[in-house]
Amino acid sequence: MSSASGDQPRRPAVFFDRDGVLNRDIGYLFESHRLVWIDGAREAVKAVNDMGYFAFVVTNQSGVARGLYEETHVRQLHDWMADELGRIGAHIDAFEYCPFHPEGTVERYRQVSHRRKPSPGMINDLLERFPVDVERSFLVGDQPTDLEAACAAGLKGYLFSGSNLEKFLRPLLLGS
Repeated sequence: MSSASGDQPRRPAVFFDRDGVLNRDIGYLFESHRLVWIDGAREAVKAVNDMGYFAFVVTNQSGVARGLYEETHVRQLHDWMADELGRIGAHIDAFEYCPFHPEGTVERYRQVSHRRKPSPGMINDLLERFPVDVERSFLVGDQPTDLEAACAAGLKGYLFSGSNLEKFLRPLLLGS
């Protein structure tokens, strides 16, 4: 581990995929007025915070590589989500996204990236920056590629069906 985490006590973390887990997956979402939270999503993040876990978002955003929106739009949407979570006293410790795709139409984003799930780069980058207790941490995703990324980073992964995230998450928090 890097010195960034120093001697801080290690804490477990929940890594959330974004589209299909925190919000409905409507395809290439970048506008806050189109975001629809998954039932129980904000409450799930609050439960993670209340248990003393880190809460992270790791999301592929190939819409940037496809020229549908810019990285600034992704960051603006994440800022808006953070504000919305803050209204109920919840927070995300870090939002990570991958704008790259090997078939992108925007040349500078047309590439294979170690950060694009199913590769574990976004997770590994967070593990280097934060003092995470990997053994007690897990990822919640809605696609097999999410679980592949978790496995490649040494994390447990759980496939979320898309109903109520808080109800899905609570037993996982109590069992970790």
